[in-house]
Formats: sequence, structure tokens, C-alpha cells
Amino acid sequence: MKLTGRRSRQKTNLPFWRNKSLGNMTAEQWESLCDGCGICCLEKLEDAETEVVEYTAVACRHLNTANCRCRIYDRRHELNADCIRMTAATLKSLHWLPDTCAYRRLAEGRDLPPWHPLVSGNPKSVHAEGVSIRDRVLSALYVHPDDLEAYRIQSWVKR
Repeated sequence: MKLTGRRSRQKTNLPFWRNKSLGNMTAEQWESLCDGCGICCLEKLEDAETEVVEYTAVACRHLNTANCRCRIYDRRHELNADCIRMTAATLKSLHWLPDTCAYRRLAEGRDLPPWHPLVSGNPKSVHAEGVSIRDRVLSALYVHPDDLEAYRIQSWVKR
């Protein structure tokens, strides 16, 4: 009986992302998993036949490309019909999420990387590690949708 109690105490000492499934997290915990890389806010090109998705160096017009945060975050689904609603249930269909994404990593049974802000304690560690899109992309405000193919990228986005 004491062993069970000790295991329970040890389990509760773990960080929430090791202790809870994605579907059982509070809204605050879920939101804190976002490392602020901005990759999910990039315009993407998908081949209709192969379903292969390629990222472009063009970010959503609502993304602040200097800090990788959405300018309309609280109303993003209302004001931007293209914004994907990410939930524990929809993660499996979001095959284009980068390998570095905390939601994807946890859904696949992997841990957060050392540079993740929840691990490092530093909200800028994602930028320092070079994982974010900060200062690497243009806003969609400045790129015509027909020109997206000219902005394909592959070298720095890990999938």
C-alpha cells in the first residue's frame, strides 16, 4: 500500500505534460504547450494527388513575424476562416505539423525538447535555438496568393 502511495506522489511531481494526456489538459495547460515558433502559421502548399505539404516563407497576415504571435489570437477562428482549430482530436489529421511541435511530439509519445519554454523556463529559447520563423518570413500581406510557389522552403522546417 505504501508503494502505491509513493508512486502516486512521484507521478504528481512530474510536469503536467508527462502526467496528463493531451485530451485531459486544462485550457491553460494546452495553450502553454505552444512554443511560439509560428510554423503552423505559415502558408502551405499541398499536392492534391500526393497530399504532400510544403511550407512557404509566407506567414499568415495576422502573425506578428517579429515575435511569432498572432495579432488576433483570441478571435482568430472568427476572423480568419483559414485558421486551423487544433485540438487533441484533430492532431492526427494535421500531418503537416513540424517534428518540433509540442502537440505533435506529445501525441507521438515523445517529450518536449530542452529548448521548449516550459522546459527551459525562457519564452525566447525557441528563437535562440533557431526553431522559430522569427525574421525568416514575409507576411501574406505582401505576397500575392498566386506567387506562393516561389516562396517554398524546406531547409529549416523539420517535419
